[in-house]
Amino acid sequence: MNILIRKAIKEDCESIMLLIKELADYEKAPNEVTVDFNHFVESGFGEKPVWWAYVAVAENENSISTIVGFALYYIRYSTWKGQRLYLEDIIVTESMRGKGIGKLLFDQMIEVCQNENYQGMTWQVLNWNEPAINFYKKYKNASFDDGWLNGSWQPS
Repeated sequence: MNILIRKAIKEDCESIMLLIKELADYEKAPNEVTVDFNHFVESGFGEKPVWWAYVAVAENENSISTIVGFALYYIRYSTWKGQRLYLEDIIVTESMRGKGIGKLLFDQMIEVCQNENYQGMTWQVLNWNEPAINFYKKYKNASFDDGWLNGSWQPS
C-alpha cells in the first residue's frame, strides 16, 4: 500500500469529519463533536480560513485512494514566543495505526513550522492516552508541560 501526504482540499472534508468522529469515539467523547459540517468547510476553505490540514492518502493495488489520517492545525500567537503552529488534531484510522502514517503527518507539521519560520509547535494529549504520549516522546525536542491547566469558555 502506498501512502501519500498532501495538503487537504475542500473535497476531503467529509472524510476528515468521519475521522474526527472516530477520534471523538476513541477519546470517549462521541457527543462532543457538534460543529456544523458547512461551518467546518467554510472555516477551512472559505474566504478567511482559520485552519489548514494535511491528509494521509492510502492507495491500494487497485489504485483506489482512501484518506486514512489527517493533521489539522492553525496558527496561534504567544506573547513570549511569537507565532506557533497549534496541532489541533492528528489521527490515523484504527486499522492503519502502527504503519508509520502518524510519523509522516507529524513530520509534515514540523516541515510546515520550519518552512513558515514558526517558533515551534504545540498540541494537547489526554493524560491517559499512553500510545499518543509515547508517540510524541519519540521526538527529540518534544516536551510536556504539566504545570498548566486547560481552560475553556463557550456560550450557553
